[in-house]
Amino acid sequence: MDELNGRIAVIGWGSLIWDLDDLAPKVEGPWLMRAGPSLPFEFSRISPKRQNALALCLDPEHGAPCPTNAILSMRADIHQAAEDLRARERAREIGFIGAFCARTGFHRSRLPEITPVFAEWCEATGAAGAVWTDLDSNFTGMNGSDYSIAAAIAYLRTLEGASLDEAVRYIERAPETTETPLRSALRADTWWRQEVARRSAAG
Repeated sequence: MDELNGRIAVIGWGSLIWDLDDLAPKVEGPWLMRAGPSLPFEFSRISPKRQNALALCLDPEHGAPCPTNAILSMRADIHQAAEDLRARERAREIGFIGAFCARTGFHRSRLPEITPVFAEWCEATGAAGAVWTDLDSNFTGMNGSDYSIAAAIAYLRTLEGASLDEAVRYIERAPETTETPLRSALRADTWWRQEVARRSAAG
């Protein structure tokens, strides 16, 4: 896309889409929906920041490939762009890559298999680089059981009050194209549909 040519892109897939928070003055233009690389996601992270709701994260083991979205950073320096995203996410785990830098080592990601995807995307779009949230799945450590669709739904059923409200809000508000295995399962789950309907009726 012409908008990306020579620019650093912030890649988003979850709450960043509807809540830039303090990243807002450091990016420009609208979100370019579906313009980012396709990456594997699942709602397999228990997020203390979100009342212990399940949040999206890069999860090659349990996730499914989903399109991502891009917005232009106002920075010309990849490290500054990464720091801007780190401040918004209030997390240290930020991935970044400069264009064509998979070959030179100028990149950071906890997932070695993700780096070539971003490198190819930068080359194809002409982007000068990309930054993204690189948080991992913490479900097993936080919940004490291995992640699975059944375990995730069972965990959601333990949530109450503000925690359940946030779980419903977050999962339902994520971009429609972020169709993970858990999200597909929840669409067919009677209990979940009732929770969604109850909160919609309450406004």
